Amino acid sequence: MRAVRRCNRTACVRPAVATLTYAHADLTAVVGPLATYAEPHSYDLCEEHALGLTVPRGWEVLRHVGDFPAPIPHGDDLEALADAVREAARVDPVPGELAADVDIADGSTPTGRRGHLRVVPPPH
Repeated sequence: MRAVRRCNRTACVRPAVATLTYAHADLTAVVGPLATYAEPHSYDLCEEHALGLTVPRGWEVLRHVGDFPAPIPHGDDLEALADAVREAARVDPVPGELAADVDIADGSTPTGRRGHLRVVPPPH
């Protein structure tokens, strides 16, 4: 399960919604939507800190226009979604349908075959 990323500002416990990166050569700070992964040279910020960011004189700030999207769902939410998709995709074979696609691997034990997948019986 992936933990919710928090704002990197000291003592802030709000969830991060934006990522701050610096382009030192251009004297520019870029505040955009939350990056997919936490990078070592970027900073995750909550909405308040992302909107209130100030930079030194001579620097420029490029900001994301509009609302920041909600953070990526928790791992539990993603697992629940994946389970629901698996359940919806599961098809129970019609009786006799699988028997038409049976291969005899060693002459004694049938193995079910569907496309490129094969059900192999456990070793004796």
